[in-house]
Amino acid sequence: MRKIINMKLVIYGAQGYALGACEAIRTLYPRREISCFLVTHMDGNASVLGGIPVRELSAYAQGMSVKEKRETEVLIATPEQVQPDIEETLENNGFRNHRRLTFARHAELMKLFHARLGRFLPLSALPVGCHMPFVRMYMAKSHVDKPLRDVGGLPDYVFPIQAGAACSDMRVADLADNIGEHISDRNGNYCELTALYWIWKNKMETSGSVDGEERQYYGLCQYRRGFDFTEDDLLRLADNDVDVVLPYPLPYEPDIHAHHERYIRETDWRALLQALSELQPEYAEAFPEILGQQYLYNYNVILAKKRVLRDYCTWLFPVLMRVEELSVPKGSERSDRYLGYMGETLETLYFMKNAERLNVVHGECRLRV
Repeated sequence: MRKIINMKLVIYGAQGYALGACEAIRTLYPRREISCFLVTHMDGNASVLGGIPVRELSAYAQGMSVKEKRETEVLIATPEQVQPDIEETLENNGFRNHRRLTFARHAELMKLFHARLGRFLPLSALPVGCHMPFVRMYMAKSHVDKPLRDVGGLPDYVFPIQAGAACSDMRVADLADNIGEHISDRNGNYCELTALYWIWKNKMETSGSVDGEERQYYGLCQYRRGFDFTEDDLLRLADNDVDVVLPYPLPYEPDIHAHHERYIRETDWRALLQALSELQPEYAEAFPEILGQQYLYNYNVILAKKRVLRDYCTWLFPVLMRVEELSVPKGSERSDRYLGYMGETLETLYFMKNAERLNVVHGECRLRV
């Protein structure tokens, strides 16, 4: 154990996944010193993350002896589909001690980390209940999705739905978001949120029984990203009065506003702030504080009580539609996914602002490859 602790530790990767792993290791294993982050190329990457330098692999390797490389442990904290290629690159550069931070390992690390901090409560930290709730998760698919190598079966509570079905004659799911009341033709800007809109307008009708709705959970995931619930996880929902399950948020530096500047124009940010000021002034007031912190709920993945999801959609979509009207160019004149990215920010705003009112818990969002 002493040898492992004394071995130099570096993390391969420099995005939210890697930074989250770094923060978890620092908290859970304070004796492990992280020397740097490694990347293949510096283009598009920060030079420092969490006070730790980001280094380009080739330059880093050139300055090390064989002995130093042998005494360096590399933790590969990237999406799983690129980890085999990174292992080969590391081997070619003389690094033999490397480990993949797989989905399962990352899930366990985040569970321990967030349980220790007590801010983003893991679903798995709750006691297992006795009553199985009604759960229906819709999985957004598109006619432009890339084929997956992982083609295992879906749980019986997951129902694929084609998002943006109005934009193509090709069908990739039995359910389509262009039936009933929909915004399917605006998928180019809303992304998977056209499927969430369809769920809201076509599946969120009031049942007339508040008690019944408290044991009904609806949600949205993506064809490549979604929760990996166990039966025990599902049994934890109703008996612990869970309102919503969200993915563990990822940290970004210096804050989530800077992160989203990569994807959203400044004029669109101003349109969003104006829309919030007009429609939800209380949230507009809280918006700068949320933007100024590090944690972001990614992917528009969510599972919530029927009532909670309906309330969220009733809040979310009028704001996004007002942004469409205020944007320059207007949403109807473009197709650049910006409202889908805004959805992530608004999900973060809504549930962080309501964290004391709602029982929000978290789970690992698995990437299927």
